[in-house]
Amino acid sequence: MTEAAATIPASGRTAKGDGPLAVAWRRLKKKRLAMAAVVILVILYAAGIFAPLVATHHYAQTDLTQTQKAPSGKHWFGTDRLGRDLYSRVLYSVQTTAIITIITVLSGSLVLGVSLGLVGGYFRGWIDTVLSRVGELISSFPDILLILLLAATLRPRFLGIARWVEDTWGLKGMVASGVVDFVMLAVVFLPMSWFGTFRLVRGQVLAVREADFVQAAKATGASTRRVLFTHVLPNVIGPIIVSASFGVGAIAGSEALLSFIGLGVQPPRPSLGTMLSDVNLRSSGAGVSILRDHPEQLIFPALAVWLFIFCWSLLGDALTDVFNPKSK
Repeated sequence: MTEAAATIPASGRTAKGDGPLAVAWRRLKKKRLAMAAVVILVILYAAGIFAPLVATHHYAQTDLTQTQKAPSGKHWFGTDRLGRDLYSRVLYSVQTTAIITIITVLSGSLVLGVSLGLVGGYFRGWIDTVLSRVGELISSFPDILLILLLAATLRPRFLGIARWVEDTWGLKGMVASGVVDFVMLAVVFLPMSWFGTFRLVRGQVLAVREADFVQAAKATGASTRRVLFTHVLPNVIGPIIVSASFGVGAIAGSEALLSFIGLGVQPPRPSLGTMLSDVNLRSSGAGVSILRDHPEQLIFPALAVWLFIFCWSLLGDALTDVFNPKSK
């Protein structure tokens, strides 16, 4: 039995061949709150992915004869000050958050953080020193300040490149579709997403690299790649999953904050943050009037943001218990 299987003790006997992820999933299914969070997250991401199919209107479609309407059979969540359907805009905003969280986690936490953590922890030496010092230098900046600086600095440059591509290659719609904002935000969130995962994986690899099964694999002539991805990585997968689950909620909240202050996803592409900022209208009197007469314009996007953050946090707490060998 490998160390990976021993990390997650299951109650009673387990079927032969059960791996740590299978045992973890069995334990997770016993946690009702965690499974409720999983169901809600699946619904949110499915709604975002299939937004073009389940939305009743285009997110940018305006109808000035239907402004500030309450929820009805035609407009399930009502309409905003430009007559845009709030239900459709919430769906596409959820899609925006889903795309950004997936891209950021895959590129930063999983690809960059895990790869560099494996390399630094396994090879150590000057490689580990350089990676650790660079990460510590970046993480010494306050996260929100670094994000704001990068967003304000990079967006005009990404926008200029995208418009040049549109004009040169005839690829119209890149800016309007939000692709530029997605790429920009993925780059902006990269510094705060990779180093935490790198440090976690590095620490786990340092503990596993001297284990008997790793030394046995090296003695039999296994390649470095095989040792890393077949023997080392499976034994550190639990902490990686826990770290990623907490990170997704933080990314969703940060994306909403950046869009709320005007540095994130830009119109016409909707975002939960821009929907919340639209309620203010830069006029306290108008904003108060909307909150009093049409609270649904705030409630639905705010509820979506809260569900993203709360459910990922709840799932992260449950996964911490699931992958903790001392928990019952």
